[in-house]
This record gives sequence, structure tokens and C-alpha cells, in this order.
Amino acid sequence: MHVSDDNRLRLELPDEAATLALGACLAKALKVGDVVCLEGDLGAGKTTLVRGLLQGLGYQGRVKSPTYALVEPHAVSGLNLYHFDFYRLNQPEEYLEAGLDEFFAGQGICLVEWPDKAAPYLPSADLRISLVVHGNGRAVQCCSQGERGEACLKDLSSLLMKSDFPGATS
Repeated sequence: MHVSDDNRLRLELPDEAATLALGACLAKALKVGDVVCLEGDLGAGKTTLVRGLLQGLGYQGRVKSPTYALVEPHAVSGLNLYHFDFYRLNQPEEYLEAGLDEFFAGQGICLVEWPDKAAPYLPSADLRISLVVHGNGRAVQCCSQGERGEACLKDLSSLLMKSDFPGATS
């Protein structure tokens, strides 16, 4: 498995356990200041991926989608993670009105579900992760944007190889 020339990594996740495992590997690849946009239809596994990420860092609390709260902060392993869900935004300006732009000042890691709902005000993603229901599992594509994203994607690829992660294709 390797990152392709177009800075993409494709994975097949056969079940929820694989989605959680991907999240745990991603947790080790992220750095403070990273912005990760999670894309996919309802039920595609975005929140499950975040749950795996948080559990990979040692978080033992309940992980829920912040659909109504817009943001769910988590302090774990000395990191501040901010899990956003913009599904309920009716207008992109609601992102600004809620004062959410202050969370993107580089002091934590931002995980954003439904990023298109806050465009054009949302900062650029370092990493975009698209999840699609594929049979009983999920197909995932990770795309880096910029140097931070490229470093994260290479680290993620390396971590997945070391863990013998199933279903990776280039």
C-alpha cells in the first residue's frame, strides 16, 4: 500500500471494526492545527471514524455526532479535538454567526462533517476523507491538500502498513 501520485489513499472497510481501526491509525498521524473534512452521505461512517480516532487516543466517553450542538470538544492525550457537524446549517453565514471560526486558529485538531455547508468560510482542509457505503462495508478515499495533508497521509499510510490494515489499494 502507498499513497498514489495524486496524493490519494483508497481503502475498503469491510465492517465497523475496520472503520474504527482506521480512525485509531489516523489519530496517530494527525498534528495540532490539522483540519480534516469528512464527507459522505448520512450513515456513511463519518462519526464512527471519529469515534475510532478518539478511542485510539484513549478517550473512553460516549462519542456522538454534534448535529444539534454544531461542535463537540474533546480533550484527550494532551490534545484538543473539535468535532464539528454542519449538517443542520441552512446558510453558510450561520458558521460565522456561531463564532466557530475561532476553533480553527491552530490550537487543536478540527474534524468536520458536512464541510460544504460552511463553505466558503471554512478554512481549507489538510485532509479530505470521503466515505461511501459499499455493500456491507465502506469505501474510503483520503486526499491530501497541501504540505500538512501530504505529511499526514504519508504517516497514515505507513501506520496502516505496520498494522497490516486490510483492504488497502493504491
